[in-house]
Amino acid sequence: MSKALKLDESVFELVTRHPEVVEIMVELGFRDIAKPGMLQTAGRFMTLSKGMKLKKIELETVRLAFQQHGFEIIE
Repeated sequence: MSKALKLDESVFELVTRHPEVVEIMVELGFRDIAKPGMLQTAGRFMTLSKGMKLKKIELETVRLAFQQHGFEIIE
C-alpha cells in the first residue's frame, strides 16, 4: 500500500507524517528543507506544488522519485 501525499499540503505537514520525505526532497533538489529551522518556518507555508514551481522541477520527476520510495502523489 502506497502512502499518499497531496501537492497542496504544507511540507511541514508532509514531513511530520512521513519524516523520510525530507531525504526524497533533498534528492530532488529541495536542499533548503534540510537546513535547521527551515521546516519550522518556510515549511509551514511552502507546499510541494509551490516548491516545484520555484525550483522548476517537473511533476513527473517528483512523482517518480516519490514512487520509488513507496509514495503516491495526489493532485
